[in-house]
Amino acid sequence: MAPRRRNRVTVLALLGVLGAMAGLTAASVPLYRAFCQATGYGGATQNAAAAPARQVASKLITVRFDASEAPELGWEFRPLVASVQVHPGEEKVVAYRATNLTRQPETGTATHNVTPLKAGIYFDKLQCFCFTKQHLEPGQSVDLAVSFFVDPDIVSDPNTRDVDTITLSYTMFRAKEAAPAAPPVRSSAQSASLD
Repeated sequence: MAPRRRNRVTVLALLGVLGAMAGLTAASVPLYRAFCQATGYGGATQNAAAAPARQVASKLITVRFDASEAPELGWEFRPLVASVQVHPGEEKVVAYRATNLTRQPETGTATHNVTPLKAGIYFDKLQCFCFTKQHLEPGQSVDLAVSFFVDPDIVSDPNTRDVDTITLSYTMFRAKEAAPAAPPVRSSAQSASLD
């Protein structure tokens, strides 16, 4: 093979590798998100349409609730209960309260995860305020509900048989867009003067 042709083949091969790498880079975030959602990796929870029809397990699991807010948001964000006890398969509804402590309208959005991380694949949300924009006027409060169950299969998995406490953590951030996208989930708005 002539040197000129060899160089052309090498350049084309390198361009192909570079293109493949660029494609993988662009797809890495959605692929990683899909992987975490499917496996519960990193404490990612699952979404479900309904609690399981089969009988609930007799084991009791304590589910603790945690909340934090990004300092630039200027909100108070906290769970209304510290913890609940659930039987795997039993549906529960709890609420978090967000309050805008600033003198201007703010829009926030929450992300979540569970610990221990290995419990993520068994923690199923039926309804959640996560990733939904919440718009609050100055001094306004809203209660945001999350409906969930712990999959009964957590009891039979050798890797999670020792799990008797799960912590559901939310962090509220300022939303990138200021306009509200959807009304709050199960809200009870209260306006209060900051004067």
